Amino acid sequence: MTPSARVRVGAVSYLNTKPLVYGLQPDDPRIDLAYDLPSRLADGLHEGRLDVALIPSIEVFRNPGYAIVSDACIAAHGRVLSVRLLGRVPLREARSLALDEGSRTSVALARLLLNERFGLEPALHPFPIGARIEDTTADAVLVIGDRAIHPPRGGFVENWDLGEEWRRCTGLPFVFAVWAARDGGVAPAVAGALSASRDLGVANLATIAAREASAVDLTRDACLAYLRDNLHFRLGPSEIRGLETFYRSVHRLGLAADGWRGRFAGVPPGRL
Repeated sequence: MTPSARVRVGAVSYLNTKPLVYGLQPDDPRIDLAYDLPSRLADGLHEGRLDVALIPSIEVFRNPGYAIVSDACIAAHGRVLSVRLLGRVPLREARSLALDEGSRTSVALARLLLNERFGLEPALHPFPIGARIEDTTADAVLVIGDRAIHPPRGGFVENWDLGEEWRRCTGLPFVFAVWAARDGGVAPAVAGALSASRDLGVANLATIAAREASAVDLTRDACLAYLRDNLHFRLGPSEIRGLETFYRSVHRLGLAADGWRGRFAGVPPGRL
């Protein structure tokens, strides 16, 4: 394969993505790998600057032409640690919500849970990457990724872990991100490489934790526990049921397009 034919793949540089990209090599003749925020990767896929991207799961609901192209994903079966909704007031009283710009799935999930639990539709405010939580005066603040692992200790009366709240409401896993492509997917060899990379990463979580812990101010053991116990990286039947339930819920709120049917392309037979 010539360099011009390499598939442009976009991934996230958060700690929770490290197991998915562990086996992707810079010199792989099939893949040209770049890193960015989940929301920006979604834009890159939509605009054709990427062929495949690890995007917020809400994006596949909003783009009927997208297909999920790997059984590798970022999911939680309960407490996730890295997606939190913090309340300066009891969340049932929240009238304003600051939204982390990093992940549109977490934004939709926060809005969904507030609506379904309390009937709330708070005023929405941006919360840019790089801003401090103290920079927003919103009643509730959504934080994701590495900065959510160390939430502030003062000034907040409620702290929801959104993976845990979803599980409590539905009994199902929550899928935060999936590998997706436009218009028919990608070659099976690339889809297989994404799954194989995940398999290698999951087999080497201790190595990843030792390498990445200091960058997110965790001990090696705490980092390993987060990767091993709070995250799940395989899109199986229960995760797909969670996706379907999430779709139906956000569709009722007008946050997803009509007609999503769970399109999959290029996934090796028997992997889902």
